[in-house]
Amino acid sequence: MSQHREPVTAIGAPAAIGPYSHGVRAGGLLFCSGQIALDPESGELVGASPAEQATRCLENLQAVCAAAGAGLTDAVRCTLYMTDLGAFSEVNDAYRAFFAADPPARVAIGVAALPKGAQVEIDAIVALPS
Repeated sequence: MSQHREPVTAIGAPAAIGPYSHGVRAGGLLFCSGQIALDPESGELVGASPAEQATRCLENLQAVCAAAGAGLTDAVRCTLYMTDLGAFSEVNDAYRAFFAADPPARVAIGVAALPKGAQVEIDAIVALPS
């Protein structure tokens, strides 16, 4: 393993469904892989609405952050991938519950499809505490 990067595995996040790490620490940052709305226990997709799925995505990202000694509120940037940008407002409401004050920079991208038929995927770049 390279000394300038360290993979992070989060016990409380769903198992990776491909060849990737939950996150990678490098240069004082945590680069979190995208999370879809998978239940950490069953590995099954949960949440009927985009807002419910966004909530599960953010809970999964919280687990990845915690495994690296940070919190989701330490995020400096998030990217939201959505199969229906018509749900933008409801996803914003779910997102706002996790970032009530000083939210990170963010990008929202409309996509044709996501793994396992998910409606939302979210990734994050997080500043690690000193």
